[in-house]
Amino acid sequence: MFLLLPLLVTACMTVPDIPPWFDSFQRRSVKTVTVQGHRTAYLDEGQGPPVILVHGFGGSMWQWEYQQEAFAGSHRLITLDLLGSGLSDKPDQAYGPDDMVGFFTAFMDALDLPRASLVGNSMGGGLVIGMALAHPERVDRLVLISGLPDHVREKLTGRLIKQALETSAPVWLIRLGNWLLGRGVTEAVLQEIVYDHSRLTPAVLDRAYRNRRRPGLIPPLMAQARALPLWEEGFATHLRDIGRPTLIIWGAEDEVFPPQVGRDMASVIPSSTFELLPKAGHIPQWERPDLVNPLLLRFLQ
Repeated sequence: MFLLLPLLVTACMTVPDIPPWFDSFQRRSVKTVTVQGHRTAYLDEGQGPPVILVHGFGGSMWQWEYQQEAFAGSHRLITLDLLGSGLSDKPDQAYGPDDMVGFFTAFMDALDLPRASLVGNSMGGGLVIGMALAHPERVDRLVLISGLPDHVREKLTGRLIKQALETSAPVWLIRLGNWLLGRGVTEAVLQEIVYDHSRLTPAVLDRAYRNRRRPGLIPPLMAQARALPLWEEGFATHLRDIGRPTLIIWGAEDEVFPPQVGRDMASVIPSSTFELLPKAGHIPQWERPDLVNPLLLRFLQ
């Protein structure tokens, strides 16, 4: 039963302080800004054309740690924990496409960013697609890394993530499952999304487990999973209407969405380019920065 709940984990319900340093192996100062009344954590590094990095379901800004240094000399790189994730506030509210696009637009306003290039991984790809469709005037260029397609549940091949998105278990049961099996389930999920398991060192696993146990994480994740059909209806079926230059990056060993999903997206989105990366899973920006960073820098120049 508990193995059906791989991403929906938490600890006690006390409100945590935001640490002064981003939980990374290269320390980065965490900033906060109030967006729609909620505290939002983010990194803001470098100078130049603005680029915003957006994580996926159950993720956090740590998944972009290997992009920080690479962009420092050429771009203003902004990496946020979305509302309901990571170090940001986790209100018990709706997390549908209109809610999250509204939050993201307000985040850009709070940072006085009229326009930026957007890079989204997995469900974060769904959010940046939403921005490109709903607010094209705010988007310069678009990058989808293992992005969110239409008919997600049909195309999803990752067993544990599929179970997490489809679970109807109550919050108390998910918490109990985390207390009993959380660390092992966290490792199993990472093994599903990362191709090279040698990268899953004890330090990486410990950090991922801490992130999964952040207070208040379960209700937002459950709300995001429930809202998935709305994302498909509102945005994923309108890919042909994207009017911004788009780069699509996919890991050849992605066990969540197979590479053909990315190829199909590229065949629909005008002005798009598809790049398939060897020996990479669902978060290639973390697993293969040696390949991803040059692609991003060249496309975003």
